[in-house]
Amino acid sequence: MERGSFTGRDFISTADWSAQEIGVALDVSGELKASFKAREPHRLLEDKTLFMIFLDLSTRTRNAFEAGMTQLGGHAHFIDANTSQIAHGESPRDMGIILSSYGHGIAIRHDKVPGEGNAYMRAVAEHANAPVINLQCDEDHPTQQLADLMTIEEHFSTRSLEGMKICVSWAYAPSYAKPMSVPQGLALLLPRFGANVVIARPPEYRLMTHVMERARALAAEGGGSISEVEEMDEGFEDAQVVYPKSWGAEHLFSNEKEALALNARYRDWICNQERMSRAGENAIYMHCLPADRGYEVTDEVIDGAQSVVFQQAENRLHSGKALLGLTMGGYG
Repeated sequence: MERGSFTGRDFISTADWSAQEIGVALDVSGELKASFKAREPHRLLEDKTLFMIFLDLSTRTRNAFEAGMTQLGGHAHFIDANTSQIAHGESPRDMGIILSSYGHGIAIRHDKVPGEGNAYMRAVAEHANAPVINLQCDEDHPTQQLADLMTIEEHFSTRSLEGMKICVSWAYAPSYAKPMSVPQGLALLLPRFGANVVIARPPEYRLMTHVMERARALAAEGGGSISEVEEMDEGFEDAQVVYPKSWGAEHLFSNEKEALALNARYRDWICNQERMSRAGENAIYMHCLPADRGYEVTDEVIDGAQSVVFQQAENRLHSGKALLGLTMGGYG
């Protein structure tokens, strides 16, 4: 597949790209990681500009994409929505038209409110003449999930996940209702490469119906599967990858008090060494970070030999650069 054919493509969900196209992005990610480690220049986007609109907080995503654009020879503009005209109601249509006339790519994080972020990004993309990259919305976190798949591939030395049990589990956190986009994004992506994804969650924490319907259809095409259980221990049993993190109950995102009270009913949903032993000594622990230490996961696990979270975080840089290079014309 010609890499130049990706120029101008949006990356709003991994589901919008074929498995073969995702494979190209993974190949480029590995090449750029090798170049970075060897200190070889790779200025694929010299003098190009990326506009990054953030409607929520970020550490890894913002810095991976800012550093990535610098290393690719371009520049990233950070736009805090609260200090821009977006806060006064400027439309996604206008933002798409104007920012794409100033530069070469637009990246957006809008993940706080179910039903808003993905629709906002697609509205921007409809009117922009530059590619739009989803830095996390209410439905998907595709740049994170690409890095996750890259990390699994590196660890197990295979891109085929056929027969691999991956447990995506809800975990307790005392903080705000976190987006559903990571577990949904994992369900949208990993079964397309053959994984058997088991989602472990309390009954109130069901994921978005329309997203999961799409995920199951893609899983069937890719040879993987998606199942759901209501016990964390059952999900962990014999899993080769465990990915426990908190997410909010969709019906309570607008009611923080009730959302946190519901969370507190499931304080025992924590990834500890006993649960890791259910998965086995060769299983790996993953998390998109930041993890709520002592709540979602014990220090023993996240800092232990089975944890690959810092490799995951590093791969955000390399997979992000691959997406930028491909979509913003770095390959023709």
